[in-house]
Amino acid sequence: MNELRVSIIQSLLHWENPVANRELFAKKIAAQETPTDLVVLPEMFTTGFSMQPARVAEAANGETLGWMQQLATTHNTAITGSVAVHENGAYFNRLYWVNADGTFLQYDKRHLFRMAGEDEAYTGGTKNITPELNGWRIRPLICYDLRFPVWSRNRWNKETLQADYDVLLYVANWPERRNHPWQSLLTARAIENQAYVLGCNRTGEDGNGITYIGNSAIIDFKGEDLARLEPGATGVLNATLNYEALAEFRKTFPVGLDADGFEVIV
Repeated sequence: MNELRVSIIQSLLHWENPVANRELFAKKIAAQETPTDLVVLPEMFTTGFSMQPARVAEAANGETLGWMQQLATTHNTAITGSVAVHENGAYFNRLYWVNADGTFLQYDKRHLFRMAGEDEAYTGGTKNITPELNGWRIRPLICYDLRFPVWSRNRWNKETLQADYDVLLYVANWPERRNHPWQSLLTARAIENQAYVLGCNRTGEDGNGITYIGNSAIIDFKGEDLARLEPGATGVLNATLNYEALAEFRKTFPVGLDADGFEVIV
């Protein structure tokens, strides 16, 4: 359980073209030479941040999930990212967490970005997930969720100092014009939750003319960068997370003992 190898793929996306995007990411994953336990893909990685779900959403547990399961088992790695899906008459921005054996969990984006009309096009989720990978507990969230610290907040067992999660990750389509909040909030979430934070963002321009420069990052539990891709670059960001270092820091600086109890009402 000591180490966890993680890989973030920062890439442009083909607008509303699932076939082209699946082919793009399949090639990038296959070309990855560094062994990894987890591959992280951006938000809505098959379509870009489209507010036309009637046109782009696929059936729940559909083609993209099957594609992710095949890649995960082929490359013996967990894979996560979000896609637009439809289920029971509603549309969701749904993150799939797919394990190397093909089993999966799903999380529907809680906070929908009203400034782009996401709250009118999609239905928000109500429950977090915390998958385990090689003994690590991981909390995957989506883009706008980053602005809401209560939803992201770690909880602590004050007797054992066991936290709800060890790694917090965000998949995103976060525009260049709001790059400063992206960088600042990722760092803040790492510090306040004493957890590693992974931020996976896209690059390029979408069908609405909005530009993205990425700035995907892997940040440690002190809020310090372990790795970060250059703005606008495409590529794979790799890092190895160390559990012993995390546990030691939580032990010697136990802010969890003073954390406020709370209840999230959705």
